Amino acid sequence: MSSAAASPAAPAMAPAEVAVAPDMPAPTPVVELAARAKAASRAMAAASTAAKDAALHAAADLLVTRADQICAANAIDVERAIAGGTPAPLVDRLRLSPARIDAMADGLRQIAARPDPIGEVADGWVRPNGLRIERVRVPLGVVAIIYESRPNVTSDAAGLCLKSGNAAFLRGSSSAIASNLAIAAAIRDAVSAAGLPADALVLVEDTSRHAATEFMQQNDYIDCLIPRGGPSLISSVLEHATVPVVIDGAGNCHAYVDASADLDAALGIVVNGKTQRPGVCNALESLVVHAAVAAEFLPRAAVALDGVELLGDERARQSVPSMGEATDADHAAEFLDLKMSVRVVDSLDEAIAHVNDHGSGHSETIITADLAAADRFTQQVDAAAVLVNASTRFVDGEEFGFGAEIGISTQKLHARGPMGLDQLTTLKFVVRGEGHVR
Repeated sequence: MSSAAASPAAPAMAPAEVAVAPDMPAPTPVVELAARAKAASRAMAAASTAAKDAALHAAADLLVTRADQICAANAIDVERAIAGGTPAPLVDRLRLSPARIDAMADGLRQIAARPDPIGEVADGWVRPNGLRIERVRVPLGVVAIIYESRPNVTSDAAGLCLKSGNAAFLRGSSSAIASNLAIAAAIRDAVSAAGLPADALVLVEDTSRHAATEFMQQNDYIDCLIPRGGPSLISSVLEHATVPVVIDGAGNCHAYVDASADLDAALGIVVNGKTQRPGVCNALESLVVHAAVAAEFLPRAAVALDGVELLGDERARQSVPSMGEATDADHAAEFLDLKMSVRVVDSLDEAIAHVNDHGSGHSETIITADLAAADRFTQQVDAAAVLVNASTRFVDGEEFGFGAEIGISTQKLHARGPMGLDQLTTLKFVVRGEGHVR
């Protein structure tokens, strides 16, 4: 991050192009920032656990100390978002408060409390000729994250990368640029004060589309790119990225209410999954109900979900006539809003088929008292996380005990589900001999 990025009162950014005041230097070129992150990654790979933990605690403390400054910077972003007509759930994703900053700081402290994965011997063996072979956990190097709206990602990503011995190379959106700059400045100052390179966190100030594309193509410097955002960001990454990518995908999460479900429990799970925080990827978007309980459950659900727009198939609308008509696209949609699709099915098989056909591979839950049905659902539903009698809102790095997460992978190679410390490492073979030749 260049010296121009250190101030939390950075100028507001236009949606597509970075704004530069006449008396401020131009943003540091992306390639220069990438090179700095690469240099820092080499130092981070050799950093001790004690040094990394000290930096994390220092960063947590400084975030809290600077909460007023960070909130003031965030107010600039929020005001701009509201003026631009941003939907309320997305404004909520952007908004910071002292409580949310405390939560960010607590996340850093939890990461510090986690075991250091670096240097862990995953397995080892001795060959008949006496060669000793081990697989040892090592950092990825430079982990790049391109993300939208949520400024807490700046803190979570920096913390996880730091503890796992990586450098975090970040490019946030124009909508959160003032917040991201303030958070990054605090973390960089704390990391530097703790004796580690400030460039363990590098934030790109330029929020232009050109800079985003350039960011995705730093083959000489980036070891892994993780996009966190909506379908348009994911599409852009798939089109333009030339570096290795781990997809943090969309969350069309389903709840299936089985014929044997405890309907009171089902009601609580559905309401929590949909309404607690509708603008996040693990929020519930689709409700599937067995026909045996639909007539009883759906009217109760419609009342409990007051304020949520329900879009259902024909049989769902028979139980709740006020419900809107759902299209096939609605059943596959990630609304990120107080809106949900509803489908009535005749069997567990039909429910599983619907979830697999319309889901995004993120998180799916079944509410049931039938152990065999729960087992079949968990075995046959193709998703990163499958839950039984629990809200999809639990699919989260902190809730899983990771301290925080870098994202939730919906793909199947290298990482799947919430990505914590272990998912930010790779394995290196270390072979020890005593003058062995082949």
